[in-house]
Amino acid sequence: MKKAIFRSIGVLAAVLSGAVYAADLSQADAKNLLQKVDETTSFFGTDFAANYSLVQEKPGQGKSTTTVVMYRRDDADAYTILITGPEKDRGKGYVQFDNNIWFYDPSDRQFVFTSSKDNVGGTNATPADFTPQHYSKLYKIDKAEKVKLGKLACVQMTLTATSKNVNYPTIKLWVTEDDGLIRMKEDYSLSGQLLRTTAIPSYQKFKNHSVPSKMVVVDNLRGKKINGKMQYEQTQITISNVSFDKQKDSVYTKKYVEMMSK
Repeated sequence: MKKAIFRSIGVLAAVLSGAVYAADLSQADAKNLLQKVDETTSFFGTDFAANYSLVQEKPGQGKSTTTVVMYRRDDADAYTILITGPEKDRGKGYVQFDNNIWFYDPSDRQFVFTSSKDNVGGTNATPADFTPQHYSKLYKIDKAEKVKLGKLACVQMTLTATSKNVNYPTIKLWVTEDDGLIRMKEDYSLSGQLLRTTAIPSYQKFKNHSVPSKMVVVDNLRGKKINGKMQYEQTQITISNVSFDKQKDSVYTKKYVEMMSK
């Protein structure tokens, strides 16, 4: 049942439409849970590395795959993302340090400023999908209520930004109540337009850390009608070869990104 629930965003939406709202959550309990969410998406006291496979599906155009390797040092708010495939994109990469995100293209050997909303390798995924979140610091909780997402006991939260340094002014989260893991997220514009939907059906456990095994990101603005039914672009992300070994400081530098592009 659980596997079927998360087979696609469409199935998720159907499940949610029949969800039973049990009760509102107290503001204090909601804040505690949101802080727990921040903790589960962050890896303080250790580095993090993993391989990501991004399979993008455009309605009527088939699928394409982008592979990347990710390095994170959350204590320093630093990360490096290196694109390893396909060949036309190999060597491109991102590096964040000192609150700036740089994108490197080996074709012109230049770094340019970018943002966490940039599409990685032209997929529907962004650097923000791979990095820690700070919801409890950047958003306020407008509403929190207990729901059933399939068999999962979740809390659905509606959050409004309190800072300008966010990608989306309003988001909705479905979080499992017992462990604070995000199971689904919706990103909205200021006008209330649904922009993106992200599902995280499964996690990998590593002692004190939980890492998504798979994610599905749907772009709710890009799609086309096929056989009379609207279908949206989506990217399925698979995370593997997870490591919490310490990396060299040089990994989080422009020089490293340049070196690895050769």
